[in-house]
Amino acid sequence: MITNPFDYTAPASLSEALALIAGGAKPLAGGMSLIPMMKLRLASPEHLVDLGRLPELNYIRDEGGEIHIGAGTTHYDIESSPLLRGKCPLLHETATCIGDIQVRNRGTIGGSIAHADPAADYPAALQALEAKIVLRSSSGERVVPTTEFFLDTFTTALEPNEIVSEIVVPTEPGLTGTSYKKFYQPASGFAVVGVAARVRQEGGKFSLVRVGVTGYAGSSYRAVSVEEALLGKPANAESIKAAAAHAAEGRDANSDLHASAAYRGGLLVTYMIRALTSALERSS
Repeated sequence: MITNPFDYTAPASLSEALALIAGGAKPLAGGMSLIPMMKLRLASPEHLVDLGRLPELNYIRDEGGEIHIGAGTTHYDIESSPLLRGKCPLLHETATCIGDIQVRNRGTIGGSIAHADPAADYPAALQALEAKIVLRSSSGERVVPTTEFFLDTFTTALEPNEIVSEIVVPTEPGLTGTSYKKFYQPASGFAVVGVAARVRQEGGKFSLVRVGVTGYAGSSYRAVSVEEALLGKPANAESIKAAAAHAAEGRDANSDLHASAAYRGGLLVTYMIRALTSALERSS
């Protein structure tokens, strides 16, 4: 289908873009979600502001023990970054699982998390990484933790005049193990269920456990019950299996044409075990 008519601006600076957004224009990042929605007439913005050409939003850099990633950074840039591969391998691994090569070359991390698709991959990894999301508007910026950013299906803490400008994630010490495992929807590549795990062990016991889940519920979430069930427990398969039973605690499962609620529940436990097991192996 053809979109409704709209105006298009490619601003020369971020400040110009934010001023236009404050006036009611709609930000355009990679366009992987917005353009299909416009073609289906599910979205009909009157004015698009292209953020994809702004170097101010495209970077990956290590600053004081944290990695700062511009919202305009593409999935491919994250996938191929030596810095992320060495110091934040969970985000690198997650990027390799997104869509196909065309999507990874065009789509951006900022656009993906702002869209907040309940089956997107990044939210699970960002939950496990305890990432910080930097939001910018023409009047300033604020920092929101991931646990407070994703609110519900396609719903985030973004205000109408704000954009995601940066994602901040920790650099991992050598003995931290991470892993992202998902059950692919075969046509789209989205996660029917996806689990990101981040663990450390000391003296044969779990000393840190962070787990993010996507695809299962209306939005991504930290599986806090799993984390609490593992902390201080022996770092072995028996502990992981017992803790994985808490994966859906406090959450209602999605049910759609791809998977019933019951089937998703079974997938969640299975992929929770796989992600934690892989992360544990990598931690040693």
